[in-house]
Amino acid sequence: MSAELRPVSAASVTSWDHEADVVIAGYGVAGATAAVEAARAGADVLVLERAGAWGGAAALAGGFIYLGGGTPLQTACGFSDSIDNMAAFLNTAMGPGADTERIADYCAGSVAHFEWLVDCGVPFKPEFFGEPGWEPLGDQGLMYSGGEDAYPFNTIAEPAPRGHVPKMQNKKQGQASAGFMLMKPLVQTATGLGVQSVYDVRVQALIVESDGRVVGITARQYGTDIAIKARSGVVLATGSFAYNESMMARFTPRIAGRPISAVEHHDGQGIRMAQALGADLAHTDATEVAFLVDPQQLVRGILVNARGQRYVAEDTYPGRAGQHTLYYQEDKAFLIIDEQGQDGALASQTPKLILRKPKWVCETVAELEAEMGLPFGSLQDTVARYNEGAERGEDPLLHKKARWLRPLGSPIGAIDLRHATGGFSLGGLRTSLSAEVLHVSGEPIPGLYAAGRCTAGLAAWGYASGISLGDGSFYGRRAGRSAARG
Repeated sequence: MSAELRPVSAASVTSWDHEADVVIAGYGVAGATAAVEAARAGADVLVLERAGAWGGAAALAGGFIYLGGGTPLQTACGFSDSIDNMAAFLNTAMGPGADTERIADYCAGSVAHFEWLVDCGVPFKPEFFGEPGWEPLGDQGLMYSGGEDAYPFNTIAEPAPRGHVPKMQNKKQGQASAGFMLMKPLVQTATGLGVQSVYDVRVQALIVESDGRVVGITARQYGTDIAIKARSGVVLATGSFAYNESMMARFTPRIAGRPISAVEHHDGQGIRMAQALGADLAHTDATEVAFLVDPQQLVRGILVNARGQRYVAEDTYPGRAGQHTLYYQEDKAFLIIDEQGQDGALASQTPKLILRKPKWVCETVAELEAEMGLPFGSLQDTVARYNEGAERGEDPLLHKKARWLRPLGSPIGAIDLRHATGGFSLGGLRTSLSAEVLHVSGEPIPGLYAAGRCTAGLAAWGYASGISLGDGSFYGRRAGRSAARG
């Protein structure tokens, strides 16, 4: 264990540089929601932020918050949903080993959480975006963000869009993020409640009493060691370990060195600080996987592996396609698309930031197969079977929706998607539903709470866009209330 991570005895602290009832490490979405709830509970709150301003990864994110169960936004856009329906989807989509108790808890509180966000000033436009994409092209507030309407999920739960996106004023794709419009009103609400913040502070270790209770944090600011006292509780909201090379190599080696949708401050520091007190971990092998191809192209082609075979429906959540590619196909994939499909993608409502050009283009599938170096007859058989089903308007193999079924014609090309994946870690500290950090014994560590990507959260193996901001903000609130109670 690094010496700087070792818990510090409270008796050894001769003076405190800062003091508050609740001390929060990290001013992203989990830290901000924790600050609001702790302050509303009557606590004096101080937030320590490593960067020079609030926001964290949340302020740079696409802004999806995964909510459902019949939120006012879903209703306004003409969709019905229920707690049980939402839970049925998440219990499957979050992958093997998903925490069903936590999912049930989250779904039961989802509508109230949406209303809480609106009450804090987070804006949502009641308009549905129905095109394939990583995020809405404009300022629409609702979108499918987990493949709910694609196979196999559309056979498990009634499809309902649950990607709630804060409205971004004058949004320019690729230049501004709806995540900012989530963070700004939360921070303004916290500030209005008297929450104080200190920036450029890197937390180092937890300060504990002789009975093991956490009562503060040591940190460094501008090269000086400081000590911060927490009279009631400490909340860790320090983000994932996506930028910690050793942790990534140990827990998630497939995406090591290729973090996407994370910030460099996500170095696992908060996780390791808690581990130094014996904190337990959960789902550390879980990852979000981004697939660097435009969904508008995916749906118009067929995705094949190095053997020329299809393996996942192309109209599913792109992250799921990426995950299947990375973990089950050795990160080797090709998108077969004809001229009509490519033209359709170019003409679609899409930001065109990651539209890709075919690496190979041929007049026939046989020629394309040979150019790509695929096994003889493999791609020819795959395309023939796909075209045969598409003529009938069905996909018996992978159940792609009829909307996107069309026989592939000529000329036909292949987009090289080998090693076109990246992502970030999802696992972290094991916590109770009250956001208490749990010791390896299963008991809570007194005075220590956590939320956001430094915790395991909802995801076990699968993912849907909005889960991180969703469970981070939801359990951030819990952490703030719990810490205020002490």
